[in-house]
Amino acid sequence: MNKFIPIHFPDKIKIINPQGFIGVVTLWSEIKWVVDKMRNIGIDLSPETSPVAAIGNLYGNGLPELIRNLLYNPQVSRIVICGNDRSGSGEELMKFFRDGLEEVDFLGDKNYGIKGTSRLIDGMATPDMFIEKPEIYCVGELKINESTNRLKEAIQKEAIRKEAIQKEAIFPDIKIKRIKIPLPEIHINRFPSNPRNHNITADNPLKAWAELIFRIYRFGHLVHLKKGGRQEIQNAKVVVENPDFIAPEKLREFGFNFDEFQNYYDHFLDRDLPPDTTYTYGNRIASYFGKNTIDDCISSLKKDPEDRKSYICLWDSGRDISSSCGHPCLVAIYFRKFEGKLTLTATFRTHNSIDAWLKNFYGLMKVQKTVSDAVNIQPGAITVISHSISIDPRRIDIAKSIASKRGFEVNIDPCGNFSIKIENGEIVVRHFISGIQIDEYKGKKPVKIQHELYKNCAISDINHAIYVGRMLERAGMCLKTGEEFVQG
Repeated sequence: MNKFIPIHFPDKIKIINPQGFIGVVTLWSEIKWVVDKMRNIGIDLSPETSPVAAIGNLYGNGLPELIRNLLYNPQVSRIVICGNDRSGSGEELMKFFRDGLEEVDFLGDKNYGIKGTSRLIDGMATPDMFIEKPEIYCVGELKINESTNRLKEAIQKEAIRKEAIQKEAIFPDIKIKRIKIPLPEIHINRFPSNPRNHNITADNPLKAWAELIFRIYRFGHLVHLKKGGRQEIQNAKVVVENPDFIAPEKLREFGFNFDEFQNYYDHFLDRDLPPDTTYTYGNRIASYFGKNTIDDCISSLKKDPEDRKSYICLWDSGRDISSSCGHPCLVAIYFRKFEGKLTLTATFRTHNSIDAWLKNFYGLMKVQKTVSDAVNIQPGAITVISHSISIDPRRIDIAKSIASKRGFEVNIDPCGNFSIKIENGEIVVRHFISGIQIDEYKGKKPVKIQHELYKNCAISDINHAIYVGRMLERAGMCLKTGEEFVQG
């Protein structure tokens, strides 16, 4: 029998018996929690006799690596799926083998997807490459006796040993048929920028997210973490002026599931902590520190709508810095009444930009609405600050597709607009906001006015700044030649 050798994520996989032929996939549940459950119900986990080869998670993005590990270890003939399937990765694994792949159109680009799902995946490793597709058993979340009984039944020692003997007799050469498929080559081109100074303002969350993906794809730096490379920018700040739900068809266009987002919104503030989970945001907010901090903020804002202490910290410094697992990404939430509306600012320690940012934003909308309704203040803008936000290189093709759709548009500069004329032998630039003149600049040379505009931070939008620069240069030429200047 072949020895189980993982070629991807060996440090993330718990090997039980290298000679075993069952793989246990725990999805989003912690491996240690599942192992303890297995021991408690009497499943053999001995390194010498257990039929279980290895146990590992599957959060979703690791599906290509899992498939390649299985191709390289064909003796794993049975896969048992158990645990919390938060992202649908268990169903995607089953459908990969059952239904296969199909070409899909993702924002106009050719890609591959698992049939019957929204999961995009490379087409280099396919189900038909397996000599014999592994049998898959999905037993559930292990929170009830029925699920644990199904787990034990799926790993019956005698039945498995009998299957192993039969497989050796029927396929004696299976030991030497390891298949090694490389992961897709990743080519990342980074354009120069200050990676700690990307600020985005958008009217709605989908537009904000698409712009964020573009910034990280174009300007992100490739960093090397223990769990692999990431294309990262730091301290990204995204302001959504009018937070609201996204139309289901728009979510589907980008591969998202409306029902999944709605469910995340509905349960974001659930305070109970599932036994197989280290943390949830709802638990950290409403229960973890011995009080419901949302209620405390509501009470403070009711007493004083201008209160500036309505700040929730989700990070437990006494535990999270030194713990080996279970570190919340969302670490702080701040409420502030500003210009008559309740604004929310959220700080994330780390952020998965493609799969998590938009879903997390739905959770923040739930938090804002809960407080807004309680204190009777209309909800305003939501600001998201991400200290480390990145793209997994395995998802770079998706990021490229999103970034390639970015088009040209004229944004209204919140700093105002400018009227440019030639009067009495000078260039005259008048600064307006809402039709009211608030400043004026004069000079014979465009560069003098350019410097004054910069000194006063009079322009915030880069497209607007380029336009004003073109008009100033044209006015300067007309001043020299005597031609009539018309701003256009």
